[in-house]
Amino acid sequence: MYSEYQHLIDLSDYPVEWWNGIADLAVDIRKNPEKYAHECDGKIMATLFYEPSTRTQMSFQTAMLRLGGRIIGFDNPATSSVSKGETLKDTTKIVSSYSDVLVIRHPVSGAAKAAALTAGCPVINAGDGGHLHPTQTLTDLVTLKVEKGRLDNLTIGLCGDLIYGRTVHSLCKAMSCFNNNKFVLISTPELKLPSYVKDIILANGCTFEEVSSLDEVIGTLDVLYMTRIQKERFASEEEYLSQKDTYILDTKKMTHAKYDLVVLHPLPRVDEITNEVDRDPRALYFKQAKNGVFARMALIMTIIKNQNPSEILKGRVYEGISCSNPHCITHSETYLPKSFRSNGDTLLECEYCDERKLI
Repeated sequence: MYSEYQHLIDLSDYPVEWWNGIADLAVDIRKNPEKYAHECDGKIMATLFYEPSTRTQMSFQTAMLRLGGRIIGFDNPATSSVSKGETLKDTTKIVSSYSDVLVIRHPVSGAAKAAALTAGCPVINAGDGGHLHPTQTLTDLVTLKVEKGRLDNLTIGLCGDLIYGRTVHSLCKAMSCFNNNKFVLISTPELKLPSYVKDIILANGCTFEEVSSLDEVIGTLDVLYMTRIQKERFASEEEYLSQKDTYILDTKKMTHAKYDLVVLHPLPRVDEITNEVDRDPRALYFKQAKNGVFARMALIMTIIKNQNPSEILKGRVYEGISCSNPHCITHSETYLPKSFRSNGDTLLECEYCDERKLI
C-alpha cells in the first residue's frame, strides 16, 4: 500500500545516508540555530500522545516552535474523542487534515504505521508500545557524533529492559548498520533482547554477546546505554518488582569504566543511575535530551520539505492468519489489513509490530 507522503515509522525504511544527513543537519542546527528560525513559518504540527511523555513531547514542541511553526494536538486521550470510542483511523484522518505533519506516540505496537495508512500528512513515530522509537535513535546518533566523533568501531553496552525497550530495539537496528560495532546485551533472562533484533544485528555483519553482569563488562565499553525497567510494560506488579532493582549504575562501577566512556539513557530514570553519577563528565544523558530538540528540528524540516510517496505495506494478507502478538495494533483496530512479510517458507513477520509467526 502506497501513501502520497513521506513518513518516519522505522529508520530501517531509509538508507544509512539519509540518517547521516539528518544527524549532520542536526549538528549544524546545534551550532547555528538562528539560521533555521523561520524554516517552518506558517506550518502546523499535530501531536497525538496517547501515553504520558515529557521529553519526547516537549522536545517535538520546542523543535517546531524554534523552526517558526505552530502546534495543535493532545497529550491525554481522555480529553479527546478517543474517550468516546473513536478509532485511530478516524482520529488520524481528522487531525492530519488540520496539520502539515503529525507526530504520534501510542502504547500499542504498530500504531504509527497504522496511522500512516490513512493520514492526510506525513506521520512521525514518537514511540509505539514496546516496538520502536526512531526519533530517540536519531537523538542518540547526534549525541554519539558529537561526543565520540564516529558511529562505527564502537563497543556498545545496552543494559536493563531489552525486551520492551523500544529505544534499545531502534538503536540496535541503526547502529548495526555501521562497520565493526559490537553489542554487549546486559539483562536478566526475562528481559533479553527479542530474537528478531538479534537477527538484524547479525544480518548486518555485527556481533553481540549476552551477559547478566554489568560489573564484568563495563570496562570494555565505549558506550553504555542504560534503560529503565518499565513498570507499565509488565503484566503484574509481582513481575515488575522481581526485575526492578537488578541493574544500578553507581560511582563504584564507573571507576572501572574507560575514561572516555559515554553513558546514555533515554530517560526518565527511576533508580537505575544514582544521582552521584550525574557529576561524572562521562554521564551525558542530559546533553542527550537537549540534542533531541536539534534532531527533531532536522527531521521535521526534512519530512515537511521533501515529500515523496512512500510504500507502507509491502507484504500481503494471508487469509485466516492474524498477528500472534497480543499487543499489536491489529487486535484493537480490527479494520486494518493484517499484512505480513514472508521470511522463508514457514515464517511470517507482522508488518506492524515485526512479531514472527510460524505457518
